[in-house]
Amino acid sequence: MKIRLVHSLCMLSLFSASVAYGGAGDDPFLTSGKLSQFEVRDEDDHDLVVLDGQFWAGYDLNKFWLAAEVERIGGETEEFELQALYGRAISPFWNLLVGARKDFSPDPEREWGVLALHGVAPYYLEVDASLFLGGAGRTSVRVEAEYELLLTQRLILSPEVEINAYGFNDAETGAGSGIGEAEVGLRLRYEIYRKFAPYVGLNWHKKLGETADFARAKGNDIEDTQLVLGIRAWY
Repeated sequence: MKIRLVHSLCMLSLFSASVAYGGAGDDPFLTSGKLSQFEVRDEDDHDLVVLDGQFWAGYDLNKFWLAAEVERIGGETEEFELQALYGRAISPFWNLLVGARKDFSPDPEREWGVLALHGVAPYYLEVDASLFLGGAGRTSVRVEAEYELLLTQRLILSPEVEINAYGFNDAETGAGSGIGEAEVGLRLRYEIYRKFAPYVGLNWHKKLGETADFARAKGNDIEDTQLVLGIRAWY
């Protein structure tokens, strides 16, 4: 059974390029963009539109990153997060990043410092682990993992997991201390060509602990399973 991880191959190719060019003193300026998710999730009342994308520009070891996550439902923006980061490769498969994050939605807006580790763990598991430090002693941790299974040369099955934990109670944004949210997705995509792939899948999301208590108090659901239809693209 073959396993393929696009991100790890990109990192490996860049590392190989660094070795090849290093002797000649050549370190070209590169750019890359990835639309990880642009999808519609089936909700009970209104469809949820999700956008998750990243862009980086820089050299073999040092890069500048922009990352955005947006969720809209019923024509209104429920979540909008933007990160600006400086990243440095610390090994062929791992990058250390520092920078800032701005939450434009939900209200009130929040600002965070970011320390993150992105890379490929054993068994070809792509991992993003981020620590967020905000004002008034706010802290948050996010861990994301993705595994890609090549069923055919063009058909790829991708399980994904995301966990968010908070070190504080923030009733205004609905974040509760402890593990607050867990999300599990399974997406099956078909690469029409190597850099463009429509996909279908399922996504399960649940609020936990005090975060769930805040949601119940506002009359919101704490658990949902959604049918997903979207596209992934990169260059």
